[in-house]
Amino acid sequence: MTKELFKGSILFGPLPAVLVTTVDREGRPNVFTVSWTGVACSRPPMVTIAVRKERLSYENIQATGEFVINLTTRDMLKMTDFCGCRSGRKVDKIKHFGLELEPGAEVAVPSLKKSPVALECRVKSVTELGTHDLFLAEIVRNKVEQSLIDRDGKICLGESGLLAYCHGEYFALGRQPMGTFGHSVASRRKKEQGAKKIGKTR
Repeated sequence: MTKELFKGSILFGPLPAVLVTTVDREGRPNVFTVSWTGVACSRPPMVTIAVRKERLSYENIQATGEFVINLTTRDMLKMTDFCGCRSGRKVDKIKHFGLELEPGAEVAVPSLKKSPVALECRVKSVTELGTHDLFLAEIVRNKVEQSLIDRDGKICLGESGLLAYCHGEYFALGRQPMGTFGHSVASRRKKEQGAKKIGKTR
């Protein structure tokens, strides 16, 4: 495979396209789209989001130290794109889409009822980078749509059609997994057991 050289830039993807909810000091909510987000640590569970300083929600997060990451699905595409293009300073995006909010369990920030999974986060640190600042936060509570939990208690996110973002385009993840973590080194027997388990949850 022949490759060409380019200057350093963000040639990275796919990324999750999530809706982040925040509140200001008075408790007024806002929602905005973030694709520069990711897992930072498993124990304690930590995530990061990269946010421009001029964003309204940047001020909100700085003021409260809390936010909620709401995973998005194919039927949330329009609002996900809109909330990344319009500022909460000019448009009340929650009213614009008639979004229903659910109160936080561990934080004072609400989540989106339409989202299948909500991660309630509390900020641990902020790192100034350049165009964006990086918020490192601990996930203090998760909310998961009951229909995505199978009879064994396994969370089946593949059934929800989660959105991904890659260089200006959105994609919905398919339901058929290509494999499971560790399948390349698992014994033949374990692979067969894993395949049977996947079949039972469908």
